[in-house]
This record gives sequence, structure tokens and C-alpha cells, in this order.
Amino acid sequence: MEFTRDEINLMCIYGSDSREELIRTLSEMQECLTPEETELRELTDSTISKLQILSDEAFAELDLFPDFTEQEDMDAGE
Repeated sequence: MEFTRDEINLMCIYGSDSREELIRTLSEMQECLTPEETELRELTDSTISKLQILSDEAFAELDLFPDFTEQEDMDAGE
């Protein structure tokens, strides 16, 4: 299962020791979003969808380290 950099960062921010707890936490966070926060809602939807099909064993093997570098910074290094 491939997660985007933004999805990894989101999981790190709302991190949890279990896949089910992280899904629950992200779902609760979504309830607080305003209708204007469509980008964050879409990011959360995609993350939850991927987490739902991921096994607990695969979740435990994820290297969840945040990467908050700006995309421009990443492009400049190429």
C-alpha cells in the first residue's frame, strides 16, 4: 500500500499505535471540518480508505516519520 507524503504526515499528526484507533481519530477530526476545508477532507478520506484495506500487520510495519519540507524545496534538490 502506497501512501502519499501528505497522507503519511497526516497519520503522524494524528498518530496512534493501532490502525483502528487512527481510523477512529481521523473520522472524529473530519466531523470538525468546515465545508470549506475540502482539501483536508479529501486527504483524510483517501487516508482512511487506504487504512481500511491495510492489515494490522502492514500498519505495524509502516515507517511513520513526518516530512514537512515544502514541495518547492524538494523540486530544487532534483
